[in-house]
Amino acid sequence: MTADIIWPQKYLPGTTDNYVSNEVIVKGLTADQIWKLLADITKWETYYDNVAKVTPPTSGPILHKGDTFSFSTFGFPPLESKCEESVAPAKGQPARLAWSAALDGRPEESIDVYHAWIVEDLDGDRVRILTQESQIGQPAAQLAKEKPNKMLNGHQAWLDGLVDAAKKSLKE
Repeated sequence: MTADIIWPQKYLPGTTDNYVSNEVIVKGLTADQIWKLLADITKWETYYDNVAKVTPPTSGPILHKGDTFSFSTFGFPPLESKCEESVAPAKGQPARLAWSAALDGRPEESIDVYHAWIVEDLDGDRVRILTQESQIGQPAAQLAKEKPNKMLNGHQAWLDGLVDAAKKSLKE
């Protein structure tokens, strides 16, 4: 049985203006190896081209529940974000990371986002990495209509970059 995202009611998929889900299952990596790159916000720019202007929380680079931070992605100015969930992987327990982010302004600029991750070890020396995002607002509705889907492709690039960085770290 694999773990699922725990959605706040406000962001429940199917009720928002945009929702995407991306997942990979990879042999030869562990949840811990992925977590070290994902939970450390200062590492994101090293493996994901669609993130910039990262401002880590004052507590340090590792995201913990309640931390506030900001970053820019998909052409938006830096999004004020709050870490809603941060659980490192443990034996029999998946890693969980989630944040909410918002950009206030005129309706055509305002966006409200919940982005969540599950990272879990599977049998057969495999790891599952799931990322899902649910968005509210006019910019989200516009993103949902674009073909190809920028969010879906962008998050796949994030997953691919994360996996490549983890594999590279094994060789160092």
